[in-house]
Amino acid sequence: MNAIQGTAVDIPTADGTADAYLAHPADGDPHPTVLLYMDAFGLRPRLTSMADRLAEHGYTVLVPNLFYRHGRTPVVELPEFIDPGARPEIFERIGPIMQALTPELAMRDAGAYLSWLAERPEAAAGPVALTGYCMGARLALLTAGTYPDRVAAAAGFHGGRLATDAPDSPHLVADNITAELYFGHADEDPSLPVEQIERLEEALTKAGVRHRCEVYPGAHHGFTQADTASYDRAADERHWDALLDLLKRTF
Repeated sequence: MNAIQGTAVDIPTADGTADAYLAHPADGDPHPTVLLYMDAFGLRPRLTSMADRLAEHGYTVLVPNLFYRHGRTPVVELPEFIDPGARPEIFERIGPIMQALTPELAMRDAGAYLSWLAERPEAAAGPVALTGYCMGARLALLTAGTYPDRVAAAAGFHGGRLATDAPDSPHLVADNITAELYFGHADEDPSLPVEQIERLEEALTKAGVRHRCEVYPGAHHGFTQADTASYDRAADERHWDALLDLLKRTF
């Protein structure tokens, strides 16, 4: 494993400044880059630890605060252990912030993140990989279709609303995607019912996208997040195996 360095950074965007976390091997060399899209609970120690783990495997990892328009991290104060069932007010605060991040705004931001990474000495030249969690899985899919020349691979885990009936549903970008995709779906996830799983699979297959979509039995929405009540250790380790395998094939 590589010794790593993690730092707080600021990224200029068309709408302000996004605070973010950057992790990379501490050897001074450029490394293949991963843009990590957060879940709704935001940039916090669990996500920085995930970035560190990827950096230990030889990657430069950027985790932006996607909610920067509403303030710097922490945008919403969270308990050390997050149980929305016991604390419904958490989603009452986060919900409107999530809804304000429209696909148009998110993809404008994605362009800023990708441009910033392209100028960083820690980042190797060439396309990047993406990994996203919950809402971040949706953004990973959208980014792969919006910036196909900049994305070599994208993964999404326990994503919701990936293939809806809406005119801006993420699965509709499938025809533009050139990256290889992997999705690990939560088995017990009301935000991604079976019909959406099937619709996503059909869209990716029809578009000729290299992909694999797997349902993790018994796993709930949020299964990778160890600081939440949804955490599933076995499903989380399966996620790491799948993600690292995708990155290894990509880079």
